[in-house]
Amino acid sequence: MSMNNPEDAKLVTLATSTLARSGAEQAAALRDLTGRTYVAVNVTSPSLNLDAFEAVLTVALASGISGIESVVATGSKPANVKAIKDFTPTATVFFVAASGEVISL
Repeated sequence: MSMNNPEDAKLVTLATSTLARSGAEQAAALRDLTGRTYVAVNVTSPSLNLDAFEAVLTVALASGISGIESVVATGSKPANVKAIKDFTPTATVFFVAASGEVISL
């Protein structure tokens, strides 16, 4: 599978560099409908567990987004694609495996 929007390649770069810099299990980058981007990693603590999709959606929602164009995740595969699709059913969602394979979710 390949990404049709060249802007998604920028999300891959953001997500992979965030993952490498943070040492987290997962990282995600999100582009909203205005072209702004957000990044986040999974959050794991005794009282809070968010996968990277949930975390990046939370960051974006805190900034007042009205919709999502695309989200890319790297690292271990986040489980909650539904969090993204419930907010914007038309959003494109990708997972980039360690091998570089791009999987549409």
